[in-house]
Amino acid sequence: MIKVEALTRSFGAKRAVDDISFEVARGEVLGFLGPNGAGKSTTMRMITGFIPPSGGKVSVCGFDVVDHPLEAKRRIGYLPESAPSYSDMSVISFLNFAADMRGLQGEVRKQAIRRVVQTCHLDNVLGQTIDTLSKGFRHRTCLAQSIIHDPEVLILDEPTDGLDPNQKHEVRELIRTMGKTKAIIFSTHILEEVEAVCDRAIIIDRGRIVANGTPAELKAGAPSGRLEDFFRSITRRSEEHTSELQSHLNLVCRLLLEKK
Repeated sequence: MIKVEALTRSFGAKRAVDDISFEVARGEVLGFLGPNGAGKSTTMRMITGFIPPSGGKVSVCGFDVVDHPLEAKRRIGYLPESAPSYSDMSVISFLNFAADMRGLQGEVRKQAIRRVVQTCHLDNVLGQTIDTLSKGFRHRTCLAQSIIHDPEVLILDEPTDGLDPNQKHEVRELIRTMGKTKAIIFSTHILEEVEAVCDRAIIIDRGRIVANGTPAELKAGAPSGRLEDFFRSITRRSEEHTSELQSHLNLVCRLLLEKK
């Protein structure tokens, strides 16, 4: 349902995403892992059509995101990083606004709002303005807008960020349930979430895919059998390489200054 082919994105001289390819099928939950600045959010923004790629292509449910953006976006639910919203709106107003944006009308609209309110446990805060909510309830409200149209594809950027342990458990259960019928990509820094929820995980570092496999396959890559240790070992390599390059550049600069 999601097909990424040779996807690349540059910002000036910096290549944030470097020729990556992968697919996600219906009924699959893909964990998207990597250190800060690895290219995770940039990749997710290109998949959703939020920013265009510098090269390569993305298709969602058979529709190219660049050539057929409306058809692709109709099938996507997107929870961006930091869960943006309109703080002066009430929760129910925000959900009605989200339903409007998705073209939901009449009884279909009412049923959709009832469904997401129940799913995200928002019954007791519907009349509150978003700026008065706790971080957990703000996050739930933004998650509700991402699924209000019952999309076939979900792109969730740090969906449990800022939630307490009980709320994290609820979101993980929700992702696991929805993952039975949808194609889901979600990024996280919490490696236990990958083992608890994901069918497969990709590790991206410096814009490139450095590992792709089931949680069990990735854990087997570490002598300890721990996903955390595998993650650290495979991302530390690039950090050490970067450090070596920086040391070399510093030496070159020092020699040039000495010649002057």
